[in-house]
Amino acid sequence: MKKFKFFSIIALVLFSFLSCSDDDDGPNLVPIEADQVTNLFAPITNPPGPPGPPAPDEGDFTKFDFATGAVTTSDTEWDIAFRSTAIIVNGGVSSGANDEPDRNGNAAAYFIDEPFQDVNEVNTSSFVQDSQASYAIIRQSDMGWYNYSGFNNNPPIPTVDNIIRPLAGRTLVFRTRDGKFAKVQILSYYQNNPNPINSFTDVPRYYTFNYVYQPNDGVTTFE
Repeated sequence: MKKFKFFSIIALVLFSFLSCSDDDDGPNLVPIEADQVTNLFAPITNPPGPPGPPAPDEGDFTKFDFATGAVTTSDTEWDIAFRSTAIIVNGGVSSGANDEPDRNGNAAAYFIDEPFQDVNEVNTSSFVQDSQASYAIIRQSDMGWYNYSGFNNNPPIPTVDNIIRPLAGRTLVFRTRDGKFAKVQILSYYQNNPNPINSFTDVPRYYTFNYVYQPNDGVTTFE
């Protein structure tokens, strides 16, 4: 009888120890997801116009969901969306541009001038949402994600190469619609990521980008 009690006590102690060890390990985390998206098409539907200032863009935005790593047509389950050089988030309010989707999430964005592979921590105080005044990722050369080399159609001044190039070393960081995080490195704005780019033959509005998605609630790192 004494032996039985002794072994019962030992078993109880071992069970308690293992239970505490399991608790100390914390919750099981889902691995972060790293991938590359190629040739995400972000067209406009404007017909060609006369010389002069371009008309406002028209046409649906191409919506992307980090959780699935895919383009989506859902009205609600999207995080970011693309049209021409514009990138919007599913958070904030519409700027009033044509054909913008409704914002019904809590997505936000900021950019940082650090190489993609070196951005391992999210600065939660830097996030901005889309507004009537501006998109979170500003749509302007050198102010957002790209540089536009310009085009001059006033001879005899030479024509510049008229190319959209991602800003080297600039990383976009996103809060998703449901409060998770992702970072993005845009590689190209042209179909099949040509190098070098020829603005007369290469087709624009095809995004290629790397991304890392952190699928765990409350985790603000990409490691």
